[in-house]
Amino acid sequence: MTQAATDTSAERTVRRRKADESGVSRTKLAVTLLVLTALLMVSATAGLAIGSVQVPPGQVWGIVTHALGADWQEPDWSRARETIVVDVRAPRVLLGAVTGAGLAVIGTALQALVRNPLAEPYLLGVSSGASLGAVSVIVFGVTLFGPVSLSVAAFVGALGSLLLVYATARTGGRITSARLVLSGVAVAAVLTAVLDLLLLTTDRGNEARAVLAWTLGGLGGVNWGTLWLPGTALLLGVGVLMAQARNLNLLLAGEEAATTMGLDVARFRARLFVLLSLVTGVLVAGAGPIGFVGLMMPHIVRLFVGGDHRRVLPTAALGGAVFLIWADIAARTVAAPMEIPVGVLTALCGGPFFLWLMRRDARRGTDRGVA
Repeated sequence: MTQAATDTSAERTVRRRKADESGVSRTKLAVTLLVLTALLMVSATAGLAIGSVQVPPGQVWGIVTHALGADWQEPDWSRARETIVVDVRAPRVLLGAVTGAGLAVIGTALQALVRNPLAEPYLLGVSSGASLGAVSVIVFGVTLFGPVSLSVAAFVGALGSLLLVYATARTGGRITSARLVLSGVAVAAVLTAVLDLLLLTTDRGNEARAVLAWTLGGLGGVNWGTLWLPGTALLLGVGVLMAQARNLNLLLAGEEAATTMGLDVARFRARLFVLLSLVTGVLVAGAGPIGFVGLMMPHIVRLFVGGDHRRVLPTAALGGAVFLIWADIAARTVAAPMEIPVGVLTALCGGPFFLWLMRRDARRGTDRGVA
């Protein structure tokens, strides 16, 4: 009787401790999301204010609210400043937020799907495939699908490259993380070579310059009429991935464990690969191939919220949006009046991060081997 009472007491203590830890985790997540939301608002304000024409932050929000129809402030700004904020910078800031958030959640999902911490659209050849599809539309002037021809071609290229990488890495019915990354690098190299060949052989100088600028990644040239497509793709992607967060968590335990828990791994991966290719293609069509955002953000946010995808996905989305907005601000101001392609800056940040990640994983493997 005493032993039973002791066991019951111990079980209660364990349950209470788990409940306390869950409460602390939820509080930590809420605080993290609030901080990132505040940072996103500050970043958006900075993106609207900073540039060749400086606009005071208070005036920025006066212009924005006035454009939305709220006349709480008497206009004390020029028409030129209003045009700069509303028609030039606001679409650019929104595209940066949408693209950064989208790449971050895609990278998070891919790392879980292939169980490789180095996975992201750029490394697995998805961005290269999307780039080749979009560049083909620019070079050959294809308008089969009207104004969304670029996005459709980018999606087809992204899906085709991902399927090629998946088929190349699959041997004996299984896929290893090392083979997947190597296949992605190889496919990306081939697709990039084909893209460079298209660039070199095109006879029209204007198109060649447009392709070169686009392949380096950038947020310039966007307008309100083209923002709805990447915004819709982001909402679709985040919504589906949040609904599948539990299954992504199951994959982290391994394919056998996930199958035991009732998950059809092959079908689940195939469906998500199509979804991720669609979102990647739309984002690449709008902003070009911007690399390493999807590699860095998932690892950074896991340091704060843990590995549960119900927490990682929304946190990574906010973190990616903040990061890319500031990367674009730096691209516009570091070498002003010349603008640096934002993809160059993300690569300068992501390259060292990638090397650090490889060394960290190598050290962990060595430590496990010694142990």
